[in-house]
Amino acid sequence: MRANNINGEIKIFNTLPSTWNGKKHYMGGFASSPVEVLEEEGFYEVVDPQYDHATEELGELYLEDNKYYYKVIQKTWPETLAQLKENKINHLQEHTNSLLLATDWYYIRKLDRNIDVPQEVEDQRAIILNNHNDHETAISALTKKADVVKYEFN
Repeated sequence: MRANNINGEIKIFNTLPSTWNGKKHYMGGFASSPVEVLEEEGFYEVVDPQYDHATEELGELYLEDNKYYYKVIQKTWPETLAQLKENKINHLQEHTNSLLLATDWYYIRKLDRNIDVPQEVEDQRAIILNNHNDHETAISALTKKADVVKYEFN
């Protein structure tokens, strides 16, 4: 991928044009021109940025040392730390409920017909609930918004 500053606006080219009218006029084959020709016409490589999608976002492109780079900007969240934690814990609760749903019928059957719940089902649910408690404790202990946003429990 290359970019070119055209009339003060940086335009990204996923595919280079086959014709180009710049410093010189190219009627065909411009896309397969040597790097030196492309750069002479202002087409410079766009460096693929390494960034954390959860906590950072891409800003404007800038040219440095004959390469275009994206500014990487730290995201901000309008929610308070407490609100982000509450939202994350709500998602955790939804996740836990979805895991428990598969075995809920055993407990309904126990209430309705007094048929025992198999031990492996009780053990499975205990693990799910313990994991839920561990994650909720971990989320509650977080002190930075970015850490809450990045926290994963799946």
